Amino acid sequence: MKAETNRKDVYRKALCLLIPAAGLAFLLWYIKNATCDVVYSDYIRLVNSYLPDVYDPDRFFVPDVLTRIPINYLGRIINVELFGFSITFDRVLGAVSIALAAWVFGLYFIRHKLGSIWFFLIMAVTFSLNQWEMLTNGSGWSHFFAFACFYYHELVFDRVWTGQEKKGDTLRMILLPVLIILGTAGPYCAIYAVVMILASTAGIVRDLWRKKQKQSECSALEGEKGLGSKGDFRRYLAFLFAVLIPLLLYILSNSFAVEEHAGATGRSLGELLMDAPSFPVRFLLKSLAGMLIGGEELIQWISDGKITDGFCYLLGLFVAAGYLWALWMNLRHKIYERSLFPMMLLTGGALNHVLIFLSRYIFEKENYALSSRYALQFQVGILGIILTFALAVQMKSRLSAAGRIFGAVFCIAILLGNGYTTYREIEKAPYREERFEMMRELAPLMPHLTDEEMMEMNPAAPDLYEYRKGTDKLRKAFEILEENQLNVFR
Repeated sequence: MKAETNRKDVYRKALCLLIPAAGLAFLLWYIKNATCDVVYSDYIRLVNSYLPDVYDPDRFFVPDVLTRIPINYLGRIINVELFGFSITFDRVLGAVSIALAAWVFGLYFIRHKLGSIWFFLIMAVTFSLNQWEMLTNGSGWSHFFAFACFYYHELVFDRVWTGQEKKGDTLRMILLPVLIILGTAGPYCAIYAVVMILASTAGIVRDLWRKKQKQSECSALEGEKGLGSKGDFRRYLAFLFAVLIPLLLYILSNSFAVEEHAGATGRSLGELLMDAPSFPVRFLLKSLAGMLIGGEELIQWISDGKITDGFCYLLGLFVAAGYLWALWMNLRHKIYERSLFPMMLLTGGALNHVLIFLSRYIFEKENYALSSRYALQFQVGILGIILTFALAVQMKSRLSAAGRIFGAVFCIAILLGNGYTTYREIEKAPYREERFEMMRELAPLMPHLTDEEMMEMNPAAPDLYEYRKGTDKLRKAFEILEENQLNVFR
C-alpha cells in the first residue's frame, strides 16, 4: 500500500511539472505562428517615453512610478541591451509567467492529492488562448507575472491557514505583498490586495474566536493541528498590515498619475443608470459569458446573427450559477476549513468583474466586457470554481447528486468552450501573423513618411499599428528606433 502511494505521489509530481512545460511549449508555438517582431500599440507610447536611454533616472523617479510597474524598467533594460528591443522577448516572458502560474497550481494539487483530470482541466483554462490579445501584445507580460505572484502568495497563505506552513512562510507573507504591489502588480494590485486583506481579517476573526472558545470551554482543541496557537491572530494582523501599507503607498503614487480615456462619453455612473438601468447587468453577464467562449467569437456570432444578445446573457447566467454554486459548496460543506485557496480565487474573480465594469462603463459599450484583454482577470474565478468542485468530489460523502451533476456539466462546458476558443485562435494565427507582417513591411518607411504619404501607402496605417493618438507620435517612435538601430532596424 505504501509503495503504491509513493508511486502515485511520484506520478502526480511528474504530471505537475510536465504539463506546465507542455503548455509553455504550446504558447511559444502560438507566438511564433501568430506574430512577428515589430513595435505597435502600447509600444509606440513606451518607445516615446523611455527610449533610447533606458537608464535615465528622470524617467524612473517620477511621482507615479509605482503605477508604471517598476519591474518593467528592468525588463526593458535587459531587452534593449541584449535583444535590441524585441517584442518577441516580452511575449516569451508572458508565456513563461503563465507557466509559473501553472506550476503554482501544480504545487497545490500535489499537496492536496487531487485527481489528474482536475489538473488537466485547470491547465486547459490556464493555457487557453482566450487571453490571446495580452499574449500577443508583449507589453502585458508583467501582468501575467503578477498573477503568478498572486497565486503563489495565496498558496502560501493557504498553507498557514491550514496549519501546513513551511519554514519561512511567515517571512514570505510579510515580504511578498511589498514586492508584488510595489514591484509588479500595477493597477492589478487592487483586487489582489482586497482578497489578501479579507483573508487576513478572516484569520484574525477565526483565531480570536477559537481563543475565546479555549478560554471558556478549555476544550481539547488546544493541540489540534491547524487551529492556531495562542496569540496567532497577531500574526494575521501583521499579514494584514503587510498588504495595507504597500497598497496605501501605491494609492498615493497613483494620485499623481494622469489618465487618458479616449472614447469615454464623460457621463457619470448615476447619469448612465438613469438612462439605461439595465446596462450594469448586461455588461456583467457578457463579461461572465466571455469566460465560457472567447469574447471575440461571441461578438462575431452576434454580428452574423447566429446568436442574440439574449443568448449571450444566458451564457453569462450559467457562469454566474457556477460562482453561486461554488460559493454555496464552500459554505455548506466548509471547504474553506480544509483550504481557503478556492474561496480566495472565487472572491478575486467576482471582484474583477465588478472592477472592469467600474473602470469601463465610461465607454458605455457592453461589448467591452468581451475583450480578450480581461480574460486573465476573469479566469481567476473559473479556476476557483473548478478547485471547489475538485475538493468537493474528494470529500465524497458531502457532495449531493445534484452537486455532482452540475459540477460535471459546468466543467465540461468550460472545457469545450475554452477548447473551441483555443481551436479558433489556432486557425486565426496565420491571419494575425499576416497583419504583423504588414506592420513590419511598412515600419522602415514610417520615419520618412508625411501624413499624406502614409495614408497613400496604407490608409489604415494608424489603425494598423493600433495607435490612435496622433501620427506625429507614431512617426517619432519609429524615428527613435531607426536612430538607435532597435527592433525592426536592428
